[in-house]
Amino acid sequence: MRSTSPTEAFPAHTPAAAQIFTTVLSHGPLTRSEIAGRTRLSAAAVTKAVRPLIEAGYLVEDADDDARQPSLGRPANPVQVDGGRALFIGVKVTGDELIAVLTDLCCRIRVDRHLPLTSRDPGAVLASIAALVQELLTEADGFGVSVHGLGIAVSGDVDRAAGVVRYSPFLEWRDVPLAELASMTTGLPVTVDNDVRALTVAEQWFGAGVGLSDFAVVTVGAGIGCGLVVHGHVVSGAHGVAGEIGHVAIDPAGPPCHCGNRGCVEAIAADSAIVGRIREVTGLEVADTAEAVDLAHAGNPGAREVYARAGDAIGRGIATVANLLGPERVIISGEGLAAYDLFAEQIREAFAAAAFGSAARCDVQTRPLPFEEWARGAAATAIQSFIRSDTY
Repeated sequence: MRSTSPTEAFPAHTPAAAQIFTTVLSHGPLTRSEIAGRTRLSAAAVTKAVRPLIEAGYLVEDADDDARQPSLGRPANPVQVDGGRALFIGVKVTGDELIAVLTDLCCRIRVDRHLPLTSRDPGAVLASIAALVQELLTEADGFGVSVHGLGIAVSGDVDRAAGVVRYSPFLEWRDVPLAELASMTTGLPVTVDNDVRALTVAEQWFGAGVGLSDFAVVTVGAGIGCGLVVHGHVVSGAHGVAGEIGHVAIDPAGPPCHCGNRGCVEAIAADSAIVGRIREVTGLEVADTAEAVDLAHAGNPGAREVYARAGDAIGRGIATVANLLGPERVIISGEGLAAYDLFAEQIREAFAAAAFGSAARCDVQTRPLPFEEWARGAAATAIQSFIRSDTY
């Protein structure tokens, strides 16, 4: 592994300065007065925070923007983030593959890589992560900019503050200190987070959640996940498992779930649950999700009923989120959206039936995202850690 030694500290030394920078990152270009309005900070505080960020090259001032009218005295020149000022690496770990991306400071993907996993042993996965990081560090040399952090996204119960994967059912990991091990191996500062929360960070700062104080990301696929943003903060909860709607039991007499309960949303609507149930109902040897989708699209009544039941479960799970938190928006994503047309109507009907009162006004959107976007979410957590020390 090549030496990295990223020692530069981000020049935002207060929470207010970090808030100002992230506001420009998500909403810029902005004039100083617009920054003050969005952050509710004084003009003096904004000016004080912006100056070192410009001097260090993280913000640039556009003095030639003819579209803006100058105010009295000093021209109201907008500032924006120089995305090329720093690079970050994000890695999404699945049960059988690693997806890695090299992004700039604005979380735009510059390079992506895929690597099959031949083993789920933590040591073997760590070696594969290190190999991918080495490739991307070499790519980063071509941009002439340092890599300032590595984010790793893993499904399951992840303690971001400790950098430990407490339990990942798909990887069969327990209490793996992944951040420490990856940092020792790569020489980079490492942030490890749950994959859905990482995706939620990317949506909050760079995607469909920009500008929203309260929203949720629900992912459908191998599992049913949920990331929550409450009052502008991604919520992990006291034990790191906030938002586990996949394990909300909606049918006490339903199928058993790997968590030990019965009738969980995930036990009904996860990919493996759908495939298994279609085999039972139809008596056909359905190999995987692609075959299940094809069978349902071909009009097989049993397969279509299984997908309808899955949609009902997902809709009820989303309604639970809306009833408890009242988000402005719920974004549905994940690889399971390939079958969305098979259960979209049931999701809408179940949500409308189970959402209470004004919670039914929640804006429910679908946003298909490839796995590269999940890796981008991991990079977003690294960017977040670089900018802010008060994240968790």
